[in-house]
Amino acid sequence: MSKADQVDARERPLEGWRIVVTRAREQARVLSDALRQLGAEPVEIPAIEIRDPPSWEPMDNAIARLKEFHFLLLTSANGVRKFLGRLRLGNRDIGDLSHLEVGAIGPATAAELTQRGVRVAFVPREYRAEGLLAALEGRDVQGRAFLIPRARVARDLVPRVLRERGATVEVVPAYETVTPVFAPGELERLLSPPPHMLTFTSSSAAAHFFSLLARHRLADRVSASAISSIGPVTSAALRELGLTVDLEARDFTIRGLVEAILQYRRRLATPQPHSAARSLGP
Repeated sequence: MSKADQVDARERPLEGWRIVVTRAREQARVLSDALRQLGAEPVEIPAIEIRDPPSWEPMDNAIARLKEFHFLLLTSANGVRKFLGRLRLGNRDIGDLSHLEVGAIGPATAAELTQRGVRVAFVPREYRAEGLLAALEGRDVQGRAFLIPRARVARDLVPRVLRERGATVEVVPAYETVTPVFAPGELERLLSPPPHMLTFTSSSAAAHFFSLLARHRLADRVSASAISSIGPVTSAALRELGLTVDLEARDFTIRGLVEAILQYRRRLATPQPHSAARSLGP
């Protein structure tokens, strides 16, 4: 190998790898671009589609009563966009949030808020529901009112624990995730040749993706693909599906996931897919 080839291999360590990105279509670019810069071929197969909730009434009702709340907790960038969109439609603006302590589950959610002019009071060290609860651990939340706009189907941990601590919690659906529709033959084309790795950044993406494969009878196309997860909640969802998680990000962000993929790749001698197939669950 020439010196130039060695340099290129260091700069493009994922050269030759096909890596499936399962994020929603409008969110896939950040991960895809990062993988492409490292030499990989990102294959975008959006496992989820972000849609408006069946009704905006709960959200609009809560926005009309913003003065009743003390805390606003946002658990995703999607939730931020949907909530602030309804805020504007309700003839409100960012100033109407000034009395609230705003918590964001992680840096991406915090960045979305900051870019839109909302001051973020706290971001947990651990970017998941448990982290939000830890960030509130030292606070007296007895009698305090929390507003949580989030996905229509989500973990109940934060609302449940806050209520146990004496808080009033109002959870309102900001969006819902559904499985996208693919044209006949499109999935077969995207999964040919079989990818080296699948990436998952949410529990819902994992559930929808493997449901999609089962429906199209394509599970065998990824039976040798490594499975990567952005964090323990997503990993737990994958294991509940009967899957093996090959790598998990230490930092529960896109950057952390890319770093985990790089470390995994360095441990392998060749860029070939695993030869040993694994069960993909029911």
